[in-house]
Amino acid sequence: MAGVNPLLAGLAGRCPHCGEGALFTGFLTVADRCGACGNDLSRADSGDGPAVFVILIGGFVVAFAALFTEIAYRPPIWVHLAVFLPLSAVVCLGLLRPMKGLLLAAQFANRAAESRHDE
Repeated sequence: MAGVNPLLAGLAGRCPHCGEGALFTGFLTVADRCGACGNDLSRADSGDGPAVFVILIGGFVVAFAALFTEIAYRPPIWVHLAVFLPLSAVVCLGLLRPMKGLLLAAQFANRAAESRHDE
């Protein structure tokens, strides 16, 4: 338990305190308590931070891929719509949960008032 890296645990969707219990009960719903160690997770709140990082990272990846495809192959617009709209949805949804876990774990690691476990 002492050797748990809270940032890696949060990125994996695990409790930042013990690294074993689930951090989420749903896709983005934070659990009230850790099932393994009983750590109170109900006060942790990441706000809009995960969405901002997902927009910046996912937008860069998809926009770069679309620009590269346009310059290299010059496909018709329907190819861009058929490929890059679903790709942007998949990339953003795929990054949202790990980013939220990472930011919640960063609150825990930096002992932010919202996620303190020593009170």
